[in-house]
Amino acid sequence: MEAGLNEYLNGKFDIESKDIRTYSPLTLAYIGDAIFDVIIRSILVNKGNTAVNKLHQRASSIVKAPTQAKMAAALMEDFTEEEADWYRRGRNSKPHTKAKNATTMDYLEATGFEAVVGYLYLTNDMDRICELVSLGIERLGLDILD
Repeated sequence: MEAGLNEYLNGKFDIESKDIRTYSPLTLAYIGDAIFDVIIRSILVNKGNTAVNKLHQRASSIVKAPTQAKMAAALMEDFTEEEADWYRRGRNSKPHTKAKNATTMDYLEATGFEAVVGYLYLTNDMDRICELVSLGIERLGLDILD
């Protein structure tokens, strides 16, 4: 497998890779949220120059917890056994923060989705992340790729 961004960064900053099983689902969700945000922002920016306010509004409407929760539900049947396990662990975690603009269930389901993205990122599987995000965008009917 080709080196992923995480592996590249570890090499640049002389950080030894850790066993993925040592990470909590909330830690995976933390990095997964950022990676999902970068993917969505990258799609929007790479479609062409647009006012930053419009970019922010569009990205924010997709990376928010209710949309991530819907994406997780739309992808549930496509998760591998290991991805489904990380999703459940993330969803069942006990976050120390409260959802700002989402129901508690949406927040927990979004945390599960983010944990899957974080797991895939830390295992250098950007292809799988992009496959899932593309499928989720399609199934939710988001006009981001138009």
